Amino acid sequence: MTLDDVQVVLSISRSQAYALVRRGDLRAIQIGGRRQWRVSVEALEEYIAAAYRATAEELGLQVED
Repeated sequence: MTLDDVQVVLSISRSQAYALVRRGDLRAIQIGGRRQWRVSVEALEEYIAAAYRATAEELGLQVED
């Protein structure tokens, strides 16, 4: 997936998607001559699951796996 795809799925801006990758919160690779970012579907699903867990913990809710 491109960062544009990620931004659509997460309903965030492209710069926010880029920041997630640069901080290491979202695993991605750079490919091609222009070194464009790509995110696997699995990496995005892992990020979303981790975000749900973190939110539940912050709210003191039971974390489901």
